[in-house]
Amino acid sequence: MGCLMNLLWLLLGGIVTALEYLISSVLMMITIVGIPFGMQTLKMASLALWPFGKEVRSGERSSGCLYVLMNILWILLGGIWICLSHLLFGAVLCITIIGIPFGLQHFKLAALALSPFGKDIVG
Repeated sequence: MGCLMNLLWLLLGGIVTALEYLISSVLMMITIVGIPFGMQTLKMASLALWPFGKEVRSGERSSGCLYVLMNILWILLGGIWICLSHLLFGAVLCITIIGIPFGLQHFKLAALALSPFGKDIVG
């Protein structure tokens, strides 16, 4: 069932979302300072490409000072807007019963978009 849902996700906008994250990742990785942020958007692109059956977990190192600082910078430099857009799409999709599974995937992406440093995608 998860494979079918992932295929529907791709056809109904997942490929566009993943492509947007991939392009922004490449653009961020142009500079040395942007490489850590580009790696996080690359992580979000992989989740946006095939979200069903995957889970976002805090890694062992997620409470370190550097990860906290990088997450704060992430939020201030645009992570909050990414999170809010996924929350909005998730809320709109959850209006209908058919859209609930897809809305839940947007909520998963919103949680990752709020603090991606120190998070691992399992599944």
